Amino acid sequence: MDTEAQHTERDRSSRPSDSEQPSEPEGPEERSRSALTGWIARWVPGGRITVTLLALLAFLLLLSTFVLQPFQIPSGSMERGLRIGDRVLVNKLAYRFGDGPRRGDVVVFDGTGLFGHGDYIKRVVGVGGDHVVCCDKEGRLRVNGQSVDESAFLHPGDRPSTVPFDVVVPDGTLFVLGDHRSASSDSRDHLGSPGGGMVPVDEVIGRADWIVWPFGHATHLDRPDAYARVPEAEADGAGAGTGDDVSGGTAGAALDGAAGGARRSEGADG
Repeated sequence: MDTEAQHTERDRSSRPSDSEQPSEPEGPEERSRSALTGWIARWVPGGRITVTLLALLAFLLLLSTFVLQPFQIPSGSMERGLRIGDRVLVNKLAYRFGDGPRRGDVVVFDGTGLFGHGDYIKRVVGVGGDHVVCCDKEGRLRVNGQSVDESAFLHPGDRPSTVPFDVVVPDGTLFVLGDHRSASSDSRDHLGSPGGGMVPVDEVIGRADWIVWPFGHATHLDRPDAYARVPEAEADGAGAGTGDDVSGGTAGAALDGAAGGARRSEGADG
């Protein structure tokens, strides 16, 4: 009798009270989504696929504009390292949050009004304050009194320069040369022009860090050790340049840049 009463009490307590009854679902659960994206997808041909492709294109455009940009090499002025048809990836943030270009860097710059129309790619030989001379008794460049062995990257058979020069690089500018010296129109050719052949740092688009095409030639562009022993320039400089002009510069095409598949303007030399 007592056992039956206890059993009845347990059954009664196990039933949920009216306040504990689970609520009935009001309708099927729907997946959350962006109302704006859904609205755009309804009005754009191709729906969500088109919206996704447009978003990807916008991302690549922003990346190319502010971070990384591919450029095509149109001439042989930077051989042996950069060949005609190579695509290089330029780091546009390399000099935005720290030190400026350094000796040995391969840089892309806007040469409009300096070298011609378009963008150019060259190697930095001297930075602001440097005294750059060609050549020492062994035919090598001398920067701030230190001879530089450029044989690791110069085009085979090329000399550092066939014409002597003696320049002091003004602050905020760069003295640049192509690695294929006999086929490059560079700072040497414009020493007597307005600006003295120097490239303002403000005109530098970025540093070429990678060869990305063709795949068989893809590599990282390291800064060579040739300039590592060059001392810093003296504060008062080392004398004025001679303004010697170099003749025989080979004409070519200005650097081609790819931004969203577009080719950049063409000019005097790559």
